[in-house]
Amino acid sequence: MKTAIIGVLTAALWSAGSAFAATPEVTRTEVTRLLDAVEKSQCQFNRNGSWHDAKAARAHLQKKYDYLDKKKMLTNSESFIERGATGSSMSGNPYQMRCPGTAVVNSADWLKAELARVRK
Repeated sequence: MKTAIIGVLTAALWSAGSAFAATPEVTRTEVTRLLDAVEKSQCQFNRNGSWHDAKAARAHLQKKYDYLDKKKMLTNSESFIERGATGSSMSGNPYQMRCPGTAVVNSADWLKAELARVRK
């Protein structure tokens, strides 16, 4: 009985530890490419009701990435988009992108489309 309990606890700790593993290298590369795309996009970025240029958008998203990376909360690029680039953790408002000649879209949609291009 004790052996079974120890085995279950060991498995639980092992799986919990893997949830806090370092960010995979492929994720680091993809997120860097996403942030580069934001900066080069000529789009504006809406955060909490204020529009910011692409360079400021990249800087803000970089800070969020660095925080999530430090906390080992990223398993893939989608987890960065979900946890750090979808909306404000302060207000809960979604981030938006406004690019020349296109309609305003949620940043998550823009980033997911860009991620698909990065992966080609």
